[in-house]
Amino acid sequence: MKYIEYRVSGIPDEEMSEIVVAELAELGFESFSEWDPVQAMIVGYLPQSQAGNEPEIRAYLETSGRPYERQELADDTNWNAVWESQFEPILLAGRCYVRAPFHPRRTDVEHEVVIMPKMSFGTGHHATTSLMLERLMELDLTGKTGLDMGSGTGVLAILAVQRGAAHVDAIDIDRWAYENALENSEINGVSDRISIFEGDASLLTEPGKYDFILANINRNILLADMEHYARALKPGGAILFSGFLEVDIPAIMRRAEALGLNFTLSRLKEGWALIECKKENK
Repeated sequence: MKYIEYRVSGIPDEEMSEIVVAELAELGFESFSEWDPVQAMIVGYLPQSQAGNEPEIRAYLETSGRPYERQELADDTNWNAVWESQFEPILLAGRCYVRAPFHPRRTDVEHEVVIMPKMSFGTGHHATTSLMLERLMELDLTGKTGLDMGSGTGVLAILAVQRGAAHVDAIDIDRWAYENALENSEINGVSDRISIFEGDASLLTEPGKYDFILANINRNILLADMEHYARALKPGGAILFSGFLEVDIPAIMRRAEALGLNFTLSRLKEGWALIECKKENK
């Protein structure tokens, strides 16, 4: 199949890149690179069969002030080679190896998570994802039930199951992320222990359901939806928040404490933060 490549710049942060990716996906784009913070850019691939959408695509990019470069790719594009040039395997804490299906396996690590890096985020390269993965490597999740909120590729849910979790619910509002997480759970042979849903925090209707919750989203959504998370967490359960900057820690902590979530741990990486809290055991 022939593709058209769009290199879209003027994207200042990962949160904005998620918005742009979602908009372009609605206009027919099939896959994307991860956001490049150095060039403030993403690369998207539009199937030639969707070329009729290009006037609308260009209008969207020009109206939103996103400079872009366009080129048509040859029919015989080696997509494995394209992905390999954009997504390198990553080793976390010396124990967790995150790779794509076309990368070679490693047998010298405790955990190997295979992710097809399509348009959804969560390959371990961004500081917030690696913070969450590294903390998961330290937790005993044996027999526990968890929630991966804003699950993206499903990488956190997959590792949680590999770490012994009995079952994990994974929820993401994005249709492409939902489909990608389904694919990745199958690839990793854990689909029987992960339930994947398309939606938002309104799906959390059962109080005290989860032993642990993983919420790697962004500051505004965390603050808006934290009450739902707190209600869904069992007394004594742990919740890991990430997806926000170090300067946002006070706001996150104030909201958590107001909901009976007590601070237990924080981690920083490249200006991004992780906070862990436990629910009061009443």
